[in-house]
Amino acid sequence: MSQEVRVRFAPSPTGPLHIGGVRTALFNYLFAKKHKGTFILRIEDTDQNRYVPGAEQYIIDALNWCGIPFDEGIGKEGNFGPYRQSERKESYKQYALELIEKGAAYYAFDTAQELNEARATAESQKKNFIYNHTTRDQFTNSLTLTPEEVQQRLDNGEDYVIRFKPQIKNLGLFDEIRKGIQIDTSLLDDKILFKSDGMPTYHLANVVDDHNMQITHVIRGEEWLPSMALHVLLYESFGWQIPSFAHLPLILKPTGKGKLSKRDGAKFGFPVFPLEWHDDKENETFNGYREDGYLPSAVINMLAFLGWNPGTEQELFKLDELIEQFDLSQVNSSGAKFDPDKAKWFQQQYFVEQDDAVIGAAFAKALQSKNINYGSQDYVNLVVGLVKERAVFLDDLFELAGFFFEAPKEFDEKNAKKAWKESTSDLMNQLIEVIEETDDDTASGLSDSIKGWMKSNELGFGKIMMPMRLSLVGSLMGPDVFEIASMIGKNETISRLKTAISILE
Repeated sequence: MSQEVRVRFAPSPTGPLHIGGVRTALFNYLFAKKHKGTFILRIEDTDQNRYVPGAEQYIIDALNWCGIPFDEGIGKEGNFGPYRQSERKESYKQYALELIEKGAAYYAFDTAQELNEARATAESQKKNFIYNHTTRDQFTNSLTLTPEEVQQRLDNGEDYVIRFKPQIKNLGLFDEIRKGIQIDTSLLDDKILFKSDGMPTYHLANVVDDHNMQITHVIRGEEWLPSMALHVLLYESFGWQIPSFAHLPLILKPTGKGKLSKRDGAKFGFPVFPLEWHDDKENETFNGYREDGYLPSAVINMLAFLGWNPGTEQELFKLDELIEQFDLSQVNSSGAKFDPDKAKWFQQQYFVEQDDAVIGAAFAKALQSKNINYGSQDYVNLVVGLVKERAVFLDDLFELAGFFFEAPKEFDEKNAKKAWKESTSDLMNQLIEVIEETDDDTASGLSDSIKGWMKSNELGFGKIMMPMRLSLVGSLMGPDVFEIASMIGKNETISRLKTAISILE
């Protein structure tokens, strides 16, 4: 690309950042990095009535945790700030007035009551109310008033809005994902661009800021596709270069019906926010991927596949690989169904890939918090290496490996009935003698000794291995039983066998 790529992620601080927003930020980030461009964060806070304290910092923290930090924005000031729209509000009026001078916008003084009456009349006639070229001459605006009357109303401080006056034509649009689109602009309404309270609407502020920040590609959610025609017409009215547009598909509920919402997380039992969020207004706390134990790399890989497909069988992509492979032409136009089980699959792949020492360090902290003596860090790391393949989250490790650190306090009743027969206690006492006489207490040494004894006495595998495992673990789960016995040591192995005999015989 001849022009330096500049993209922006422009959320409103009206609450926590939904994973749909994170996906939008991710695709902007990947596109920028792919083309050696700049990824900008702009906070669109013109709607102060919906502003939620803490939401802005939440957005920043979420992007940082996900590993897709912005290059330019709040706290990373570039040459195009300020990066909060509320701090730019003094500049918007001049652009609205410029459109009036060009005949592309006009003042409208209609009261809320007058507009409500017009809507009611349209409804009584079974028509849809629209304020555009077909009705604007029926209202109180600078197109129906004389210039003197308009000025008098402005001088009197009357409330007004500035509405856009779109050019009537067949407008050809191009979306990088959806390709060519034709719009009859006569069907558009005269959108409000600016209000007498000094604040612009989203449409004007968005286009002005994208132009002034030299945004080359607008990559945003599908919900903004209906606004694309208006935004392109605004660019044309100003005589500005139009950026490329790409509207990302919706993330759908697991059922595939409807857009994924924050309530779906509570309903289906999975997070829809990157970080935990407490809603003070509703006094509700929503889980976050971070607090639920997900790794950022797993979340990013999962989100990348919600709407994008590399066209190969490969599913696991590190961030640098995503950057290299990402292409807007491979983004689907249809909605992407969220699959919580697939999210866990990605998490499991990345969890297992971690070094044993990395997981071990975190697991040691978790054991410490439970006041469990874990011996040495090396021991914890060895345990992790034995069980991590069956774990999805760090919290799974205690269930999978708690018996390496504490003797079982109870024995699974169903497994006990299966493993412990009438002769089992006597066989376990014989097993204790075999272990006591075994000099080599490595896993292989214990295996050779115990299997040799079983063979010479023609003892079936299940008669010894099942009750031995039950004694050491408390259930019939876990890695190789000889590995367990070797890890906890001969004395502890014998102690657990004796405890099981006393309880289960």
